[in-house]
Amino acid sequence: MVFSLAVGCTTPPPLTPVPPLIGGQEVSEILKRAEAGNPDAQNQLGVFYSEGRGLPQNYHEAKDWFKKAADQGHADAQVNLGTLYSLGQGATFSDQMALFWFQKAADQRNALAFAKLGMMYERGRGVPQNLVDAHMWYNLSAAYGEKRAAESRNAVATRMTSAQVAEAEERAKKWKPK
Repeated sequence: MVFSLAVGCTTPPPLTPVPPLIGGQEVSEILKRAEAGNPDAQNQLGVFYSEGRGLPQNYHEAKDWFKKAADQGHADAQVNLGTLYSLGQGATFSDQMALFWFQKAADQRNALAFAKLGMMYERGRGVPQNLVDAHMWYNLSAAYGEKRAAESRNAVATRMTSAQVAEAEERAKKWKPK
């Protein structure tokens, strides 16, 4: 009697590509500059922690580094910090804090901050829903180079009257930082 044992060979499923880690030396250099108070480095370190690039993902650490840079007036860090508050990642969920930081960055004419404010007004997050204001913020965002903002502005416009669109466009023309 002959017994045959068939042994199958299976290949493991392909691994999901992992974003490349940056070199330890680069992280060390950025950390040194961040600890010395450089707001660009502080923001970059926050991004690394937030995205888990070169460092373990840690939203609490990201928030701390974004806050240090944001307090120095770094507009991108202000947007990043506001985003963490709007998502409740590393910070207590707070539309009011998100709006606070988005507005600070918008006052520096940050295109992404304008878009984030547009989203907040469109959805009524932390403010009464207001499509005229949403359109105005999206319009400013598009004017300052945020490509997707024009799509959002145009989508909002389909839910507005022509008078509301005209009002939003006029507000965008007259907008000035606080």
